[in-house]
Amino acid sequence: MASHFPIDISVIIPLYNEEESLPELAAWIERVMSQNGYSYEVIFVNDGSSDNSWQVIQDLRKKNLNFKGISFNRNYGKSAALNMGFKACKGEVVITMDADLQDSPDEIPELFALIKEKGFHIVSGWKQKRYDPIMKTLPSKLFNAVTSYMSGIKLHDFNCGLKAYQNKVVKTVDVYGEMHRYIPVIAKWAGFNKITEKPVVHQARKYGVTKFGLERFIYGFLDLMSIMVVSKFKKRPMHFFGALGTLMFFVGFSFSLYLGIDKLFIHTRGVKLSDRTEFYLALVSMLMGLQFFLTGFVAELISRSSSSRNSYLVEEKKGWG
Repeated sequence: MASHFPIDISVIIPLYNEEESLPELAAWIERVMSQNGYSYEVIFVNDGSSDNSWQVIQDLRKKNLNFKGISFNRNYGKSAALNMGFKACKGEVVITMDADLQDSPDEIPELFALIKEKGFHIVSGWKQKRYDPIMKTLPSKLFNAVTSYMSGIKLHDFNCGLKAYQNKVVKTVDVYGEMHRYIPVIAKWAGFNKITEKPVVHQARKYGVTKFGLERFIYGFLDLMSIMVVSKFKKRPMHFFGALGTLMFFVGFSFSLYLGIDKLFIHTRGVKLSDRTEFYLALVSMLMGLQFFLTGFVAELISRSSSSRNSYLVEEKKGWG
């Protein structure tokens, strides 16, 4: 069956200050595409680089019309760059990779085959042997283990920039903030659960220095918690806030009931309720429970009025007249 997509592969490359590596990377991709006979586009997303990266992209564009460029006025981050590339791409299979030459374009044919022939929604690269310092690899292993456990997605390397997607996946997910490392998690919650991984070659950085610090792991865990809560409860926020509020109110009320019985029937001449620490704990617990409950109620009203509340992903429609 002929594909309705104009091209086979879209390669999206977010970059920040990578002028030295771009010509070599572009020539490498061009060689791989030519050898395999793919129709393709390469979308370079310049994330506000302060070096000569944008001029290099424009020069590449003049030599090969398959190369395209998008440039931000300032640095918005990798998620914003990927999201912009996802909106612009037209390929049946979408491949993302970093611009620092640590991801090998020679992996493209196998990634393409896993999506096109095996029917996976997402194929994530797994850098089994890494050329990174131990201060980067050890936190990364912990981060990946926690993410895999919490999300239920059995991947070893969520941070790998080399991934392949069906076009409909990237057109459905919305990537923002620092959510790029959690695209498989976001996609799974959107119904794209055919996710696998492929061991890929990881090469030592040839030019420049890494743009990421250890703070990304701190932000990463916070983002993971955000995704897990929002993805599961965004269409029914009362289930989360209401349950939490009810639990806290019940705990506070139980303490208050205990204190009241203790004051009236046991220690009638004892310490005043206002002098007992438990009294304030019970009061705060009930107030917080009430606030959580009201938050859930307001969020539910907003959710019900949202036009996207009943928007669902439809795989295919058959038999429609």
